[in-house]
Amino acid sequence: MNKELLINQVVSILSKAGFIISDRCDIRPRSFDLAVRRDDLLLLIKVLFNIDGLNEETANEMCFLSKHLNGNPIVIGEKTRDHSLEPGVVYLRYGVPAVDINTLNDYFTENIPPLVYAEHGGLYVNIDGSILKEERIRKNISLGSLASSLGVSRRTISKYEEGEMAASVDVALKLEEHLNKGFAVAVNLFEKRDSHTPKHEHVEKSSLNILSVLKDMGFDVLPTSQAPFDAVSILTNRRDENAKILTGVGEFTTTMVKKAHLMSSISEVALTQSLLIIRGASKTRNIERTVVVEDKELKKYSDKDDLMNLIQERGRRVVVS
Repeated sequence: MNKELLINQVVSILSKAGFIISDRCDIRPRSFDLAVRRDDLLLLIKVLFNIDGLNEETANEMCFLSKHLNGNPIVIGEKTRDHSLEPGVVYLRYGVPAVDINTLNDYFTENIPPLVYAEHGGLYVNIDGSILKEERIRKNISLGSLASSLGVSRRTISKYEEGEMAASVDVALKLEEHLNKGFAVAVNLFEKRDSHTPKHEHVEKSSLNILSVLKDMGFDVLPTSQAPFDAVSILTNRRDENAKILTGVGEFTTTMVKKAHLMSSISEVALTQSLLIIRGASKTRNIERTVVVEDKELKKYSDKDDLMNLIQERGRRVVVS
C-alpha cells in the first residue's frame, strides 16, 4: 500500500469515528500530515509507509507541537524494517507511538485498545500486578509453583505483581491459560512524554526578526522548523482557550496563500487563532480563518491584548481568497 492510499484510509476511519479533520499538509518540510480532533482529543498524525522513516528531528517537533497545542502525536504506518507492523501492537519511535491501520480502526471505531508494545527483544504486555497477586492467592498458588509452571523465576513473578516488569507475550498468554483470567493492561497510546525543543535551522532570520516583535509585546513565541507555520505564539496570563496563535511569516505569494489556507484549516481543528504576517504589501486582511497583517501594521501595536483583540475580531470575518 502506498502512502496516498494509507492517508485516505486514515481519513476514512477517523471520519467514521467522529473526528473533524484538517486539510492534508502538503507543504514541505512537514512534521505531520493531518490534525484531527474528537471532543478534547487532538491528534497530530504522521503517515509513513515504513515507520523507520521517522527521524529524531521530526519526532521532536511532533512532540513539541503536541505539548503546546494540548494534543498527541501518532504515526500510522505499514512496515518496520522488512516486515509488516503487527495488528494490536504499539511501536515507539523517538517517543512517538506508531501503529498500523488495523490498530487505528480497532481503537477508534471498535473501542478495542492495543495490549502489546514492541521493544528491543520482542513484544511485551503490561500486567495488572494487583489482580494477578489477588488471583494467585485466591487459588492458593505459591510464587514458586506459578513460576515453575511459566518457566520463569520467583523473582520475575514478584516483579509482575509489583508492577516492576512487563511480561513477554508468550508468558502473558501462559498466565491467562494457567489462571483462566486475563491480566493484560491496555497500552496508553497518549501517555504524556518528554518533548525536546526542536532546532530552528529552517526558520529564516528575517522571519525570526518579525517574530521577535510578538515576543517584545509579551507573547511566548515558539518557533517551528517543519510545520506549515513558523511559530506557535501564546498569550500568557490570559484565560482564553484561543490565546494560542499559529503564526506564519512571509511575502504575499501564491505559496503563502496556500500556506494560509492550510493554517486556517489546522487552527479550526486545533482550536487556535491563525495569523499570517506579511513582509511588505498584502492584498487581503483574511484568508479564511487566517488573519493577515502587514509587518508595518504589526509594529503599530505595542499592547499584546490590543493585537489579540484585532486577531479575534478579524478572525470572525471569514473571507475566502
